[in-house]
Amino acid sequence: MWYGTAWFGKLLQRMTKQGNKDPQRLWRTGWLWLAGSFVYLLPTLATAQTPAGATDPTDLPALNRCGTVEHERVLQQRNPNRLRQLNELNRQVEFAIQSSASPSVRAGRAAADDKIYRIPVVVHVVHGNATGDIGGPTNGNITDEQILSQIQVLNEDYRRQPGTNGFNTSPVGADARIEFFLATKDPKGNPTNGITRNYYAQKTEFGVDDNSGDDILLSQIAYWPSDRYLNIWVTKVKTFLGYTQFPTTADTLSALPIDSNEFTDGSIIDYRYFGRQIGTVRDQTYSLGRTATHEIGHWLGLIHTWGDGDGCAPDYVADTPPTKAPNQTRQCRQTFSNCDGKGQTRDQTENYLDYSPDICMNLFTQGQVARMRTVLALSPRRARLIRASESALTESEMLTVLVYPNPATTESAVEVRLKGFQTFTVDLFDIAGRQLGSRTYTDSPSSIVSVPVTGLSRGMYVVRVRTDSEMVSRRLLVQ
Repeated sequence: MWYGTAWFGKLLQRMTKQGNKDPQRLWRTGWLWLAGSFVYLLPTLATAQTPAGATDPTDLPALNRCGTVEHERVLQQRNPNRLRQLNELNRQVEFAIQSSASPSVRAGRAAADDKIYRIPVVVHVVHGNATGDIGGPTNGNITDEQILSQIQVLNEDYRRQPGTNGFNTSPVGADARIEFFLATKDPKGNPTNGITRNYYAQKTEFGVDDNSGDDILLSQIAYWPSDRYLNIWVTKVKTFLGYTQFPTTADTLSALPIDSNEFTDGSIIDYRYFGRQIGTVRDQTYSLGRTATHEIGHWLGLIHTWGDGDGCAPDYVADTPPTKAPNQTRQCRQTFSNCDGKGQTRDQTENYLDYSPDICMNLFTQGQVARMRTVLALSPRRARLIRASESALTESEMLTVLVYPNPATTESAVEVRLKGFQTFTVDLFDIAGRQLGSRTYTDSPSSIVSVPVTGLSRGMYVVRVRTDSEMVSRRLLVQ
């Protein structure tokens, strides 16, 4: 009868990846990977910026791009339920894909496809510079300009913006319709530039091994609620350029305890590879900001194109070809795989979820976009973040209700402010106390919802908002 701001992302057409025709087989495979048209640029192009007499970057060993798989193993060691939570997310994504074949879902897909999800970002700069000075070629306390350059790269890549490094003409390439912006309000509702600066002298670099607990330590140094912000910790990272925590369904599975994963949910990226050709970003191979593009792809549920482990494993995306191994080199090169034993297929080394040099990358496929957008709808913390971003209302310690316009002629808005995320119900009564309508909003932040009044007789009505512990009523005059 009524409707509020829609948060549920599009349900997508089912896609079956080559070599995984049987969906049951795909799900039996589960997340085993956790345990275990872009014209190619010639290698000379990647070295075109090399000064005379300097070392050719393609002659240097490639760096370890991503520690996400290693980090996931640590998370599963801490939480024995986590693998089940990951499998549950995949099951829900598969169900959503299957359901998208229904006519009723197809009818509503167009609007969902056009929706742009905007992700509020907080960048926590964790550094050991006792003076507090900002900027310089080796200073971990990087400048605002360097951070802003990274946000710009994310938007170019995720929006496939023409005229930028993020554009491609591939027939399977797609605009993810996902944008990123530095948060403008902190968790208390105060104005912010979305950047925190944190001096920490006790540790010089942060790794992924369980003995260190470095992700937990970073969250203790600086953290904003992960159901409202994408946390990015920028510091010196041991062994890898960065690593990220995958989304799960931890908040929705019954009989599972709430764990500390929400406090470490985000991306941890080395300050020397965060941003584009500015400040501390000096390594030519990794100087275009694609480390963050890659890592946030994991935050949105994407898996490496080779499925990790020994390769040729599913990445749950139909239009990325089965791949044996990453392009762990400093060259833009073509590689091939024979994962099904039927002959070689070209790998998508231009894909953001490969390990290619930054200059080689410019592609999210339609299938990857479909998966990211579905994860934003189905993973509870991701969905909460989207809803909070869309509502753009600060929370209140007590339930607060405002009804406007009042008097109303066709529709009235009900502004509901509350503490955190709660389930609330909006009821409409006539002056005699008869209930005319009701709508429940589950696990929602402070929100503005709509109450249609077209067709109601002129007169006085009562709007009542109730949570589990509070109730507020407001009069509404319909003219």
